[in-house]
Order: sequence, then C-alpha cells, then structure tokens
Amino acid sequence: MIAFLRGRLHDKQPQRVVIDVGGVGYDVAVPLSTFYQLGDEGSEVALRIHTHVREDQLSLFGFLTASEQVVFERLLGVSGIGPKLALGVLSGIEPAEFVAALERGDVTRLTRIPGIGKKTAERMVLELRDRLLKELGPREGMAAAPHEQGQRDDLLSALINLGYDRRAVDRVVEAQAQDWMTWPFEQQLRAALKALSRA
Repeated sequence: MIAFLRGRLHDKQPQRVVIDVGGVGYDVAVPLSTFYQLGDEGSEVALRIHTHVREDQLSLFGFLTASEQVVFERLLGVSGIGPKLALGVLSGIEPAEFVAALERGDVTRLTRIPGIGKKTAERMVLELRDRLLKELGPREGMAAAPHEQGQRDDLLSALINLGYDRRAVDRVVEAQAQDWMTWPFEQQLRAALKALSRA
C-alpha cells in the first residue's frame, strides 16, 4: 500500500493531481482544501496517501494534513459514503468545522455540503461524532470564534452578491477560512476571487 508520496507536481486540476516521483506519475485525487494549498506545477509536493483497493480498481487519495485523512477514512465507514462522496465532503467543509458541526448535531450545516442529504447527515452525526472528537481532539473540533464567523459571513455575502454560485463560494471560503480570517477584508476578497477563477 502507498501511504506517502513526495515528488514534483506534474499536473494540477481541481480534485486531481499527478505527482512525478522519480519519473513515475501517480494520479492522486485530492479535496479542494488540499488543492488550493498546493504550489504551481513543477513545485515540490508531499502528500499523505490513502490507497483504496477494489476488485477492478486501485485509487490514490492525497491529503496535506493528518486531520483531512482521518476525516476521509472515517467517512468511508459510514453506510452510503464512498471515496468520491467522502472527498466531496472535504471539499465542502474544513475538518475542524466538520467536527464542530458533528459535535453540535448541526444537520443543517452538513446538508449544505454538495451530495449530502438529511439522512446521510444524520448518519454521520450518529456514527462519527464521538469517534472524531476522540481522535482529533477538542482543538480540531472548535467552531470559529464569533468575530471570525462574522468575517466569513461578510465574505460569503459579498461573493454571492457579485453573482457567484453559493456552493462554489462555500467550497472556496471553507477551504481557506483558517488562513484568510486573519487578513484584511479586501485581501480576503481578492484571494477568494482568484480562487473562484481557478475553480
């Protein structure tokens, strides 16, 4: 099983990258949260890898952080969630916010993730809440501070008012929220617009 890859970023597309390791190209599916943190093509990259094996297919899923990988792998244990949907969950919400939503039993927030309906959200809360809180710890599960939530809401509102699709805006802002929230609003907006243009 492949557990880790370090090499040159040969090709970069949303939710898919090719990593050149000693002349061998590895096709790796990644969540948007990882995609937006990667450098440009040609740069060095190191990813944690989950190798998913089926009878007819071997797929690689890559993550920059341990918390992303833990959430992904625990999602695979939920009935009705396969690798594609688990990746979609990570593309729609940061691990810290996901754990915080599970802790609150916030089904409404979870159903805002593309592809997640009410029943699936309820199953995630039931099956993952205690386990992820234990594995990732309270620090990972903490919700955003009130002033940070206000900044995030302002940014979401501005982008939607500019005509961007709500789901695309949610994905981009959630993927970068932890980095952006310390920036001035105008810098946040410029960064979000740049990310949306690449999405």
